[in-house]
Amino acid sequence: MALHFEILGRFNRARAAQLTLPHFVCQTPLFMPVGTQGTIKGLTNNELERIGCQIILGNTYHLALRPTSELLEEAGGLHNFMNWPRAMLTDSGGFQMVSLLHLADITEEGVTFQSPVDGKPMLLTPEESIQIQNRIGADIIMALDDVVRTTITGPRIEEAMYRTLRWIDRCIAAHKRPHDQNLFGIVQGGLDPELRDICVKGLVERNLPGYAIGGLAGGEDKDSFWRVVAQCTAALPEDKPRYVMGVGYPLDIVVCSALGADMYDCVYPTRTARFGTALVPEGVLKLKHRAMADDTRPIDPTCPCMVCKNYTRAYIHCLVTKDAMGSQLLSYHNLYYMMRLSRNLHSSIVEGRFPEFVRDFLRTMFPKGDVPEWVCNAMEVAGIDISSCCAPFPPCQENDSSNELEQLNKVKIEI
Repeated sequence: MALHFEILGRFNRARAAQLTLPHFVCQTPLFMPVGTQGTIKGLTNNELERIGCQIILGNTYHLALRPTSELLEEAGGLHNFMNWPRAMLTDSGGFQMVSLLHLADITEEGVTFQSPVDGKPMLLTPEESIQIQNRIGADIIMALDDVVRTTITGPRIEEAMYRTLRWIDRCIAAHKRPHDQNLFGIVQGGLDPELRDICVKGLVERNLPGYAIGGLAGGEDKDSFWRVVAQCTAALPEDKPRYVMGVGYPLDIVVCSALGADMYDCVYPTRTARFGTALVPEGVLKLKHRAMADDTRPIDPTCPCMVCKNYTRAYIHCLVTKDAMGSQLLSYHNLYYMMRLSRNLHSSIVEGRFPEFVRDFLRTMFPKGDVPEWVCNAMEVAGIDISSCCAPFPPCQENDSSNELEQLNKVKIEI
């Protein structure tokens, strides 16, 4: 295996580790920004290094279409092509089964996509996905899985789970660079605990370098979300990294880390920046709001990033409605926020103060004590007492995925 995973500290299920990859030594828990086609929108590679980014994500499907994996191989891999010295992870292209379902046809052989570039059909098989990723050369590559939205029920979920297990063997057989690229398997099974358990056991039998929990963050209710994460992390090996795919809300990352997950990725921090929204400890700050027009404070007075040191809310308010620089500054700040959150998670676990960190995080985000009930339930399983963060009557408020988004989109102008 082309990785070494050493656990440096624990609190119950939560763990902080050092993940040594061919291109970088990483500290977990960690968040990975998504650079679909070899770039994180709005940031240079030097800026990514400066804010502490350890791993970036590339998308196999999009890279295969443009600039093509053959060109990347000629250039010495995506690392050389984009001049990125640190670690990289490529997804398998499986998520496009959901996001581009109107362009896709899924069979046992693989997935046939209609190219959004020229309209031509493109067959992505497990073998082809691995071959493309071998050419791209990322430190971590993902097995092609059959991805189904968690909101779907019925026999399609079971079909996708068993197909994912069949495809992992084809991926392993096709993988030609196991000594410098790590193939991770992906646990599927929807919200069905029995199917998830079958998939976990099947993947663990293959003794892979690491494991991902897939098929979440797709609209399911939050109580189901954390229970799947808790079930999978409890069953996956202690000595291997655990990656929850598609998770980018800070609250979700704190909860999943408490439950024993190590790695996360999402477009959320940069995408929400392009809509004029900043991540702050209290939740989010809408810079397009007219109340920001004459606010001379930094985005977050507690943040030491370049943006918060040099620019006011009023200045960024002027930019976000008219100039690309606004989204660039917000992308920088939001990714700095995520890297800082990752560092704080790691250090609090190593230093034995993780419960205090979680309580402080929740008090800041929910000053009225209205911690969502799903968070309370998850923290109970994680063995972290958050009773001091919760309003006494009722102790928590029910909060599904839809009203959490509403809460995330509140205007924060009192901070």
